[in-house]
Amino acid sequence: MNNVNRREFLGLALASLLLHNGRRESLRSVKSLQQWARYRREILRNMEEVMGPLPRRPHVTLDIRKLEESDLGAVTRTKLTYRSEKGDHVPAYLLIPKSASGRVAAVLCLHQTTPFGAAEPAGIRGNPNLHYALELAKRGYVTLAPDYPGCGRYDFGGYKFDPYTHGYASDTMLGIYNNMRAIDLLESLPEVARDRIGCIGHSLGGHNTLFLGVFDQRVRALVSSCGFTSFAKYAASKYAEENGGQLAPWSQKVYMPRIATMFGNDPARMPFDFSDVLAALAPRPLFVNAPLHDFIFDVSGVRDCLNSARHIYSLFHAQNNLVAVFPDASHSFPPAAREQAYEFLDRWLKQ
Repeated sequence: MNNVNRREFLGLALASLLLHNGRRESLRSVKSLQQWARYRREILRNMEEVMGPLPRRPHVTLDIRKLEESDLGAVTRTKLTYRSEKGDHVPAYLLIPKSASGRVAAVLCLHQTTPFGAAEPAGIRGNPNLHYALELAKRGYVTLAPDYPGCGRYDFGGYKFDPYTHGYASDTMLGIYNNMRAIDLLESLPEVARDRIGCIGHSLGGHNTLFLGVFDQRVRALVSSCGFTSFAKYAASKYAEENGGQLAPWSQKVYMPRIATMFGNDPARMPFDFSDVLAALAPRPLFVNAPLHDFIFDVSGVRDCLNSARHIYSLFHAQNNLVAVFPDASHSFPPAAREQAYEFLDRWLKQ
């Protein structure tokens, strides 16, 4: 082993050790794209250690079932289900602009934690500031909003699917796989340009956007609103204290139970952090909305993660692809921030 290879090997070994210890600084030890490729694979392995393995089974047919169609003037909205795997039909809303000519860009729209599920981004119920599937469809995108397990119509009305009896270790991984199948659905549509698909989400949808992007390179541009902070800052927050302490909210059955059973809800024992998640998206364009007064995801922890991930983006000479805004707001997606996010998607998916 020559000196250059030895230095890179030692650097990678140190990075892997630091990563396994959950230390954010470890990203700084990556000095080349070749080293980063190996390190990124380690991040994915560590995420799967917490979430369970990504299913690697042959895909079943999507078996898209249209249940109801609504004419919204400029947009047609269709309630449907698609088959993620045998026994699992995911409820969703598909919105197609009537102005679409040829193949246009598409955006997968992931909802926050809400009993309304996909009906909120689809513009049917919930907070008008989170109707981004409808707003983006009016802007000329094909949009698809699926339910997350346990939300909306998922687990109700004949759609019951228990991930834990089907080999999953978390609802999070089921959500990732379902969302990958949603990308399959978008790719199958004659209205969609397969090389111009993005993803947007708020809160639960914000971090699920990031998780999907890490495991699926077909997502070309991403918007995460109020979706994360560092695990250390999260564990130290009043929100965590009031909801079981440390990382207990993350280890509920609807998220990642192994955070409790394998890692004791301790951020210091976690094998990955959101700095690693952001870095694993590089060099793809990522827009982050991080309000200054978010009571769930502390903004200083968001800045910590962004600053670490920028080192990896810089290796690709893509620092400008990582954009963040910090509105004077709480856990929300204000109109001005949404407009900035939409312009960001326009830049990367329409041009």
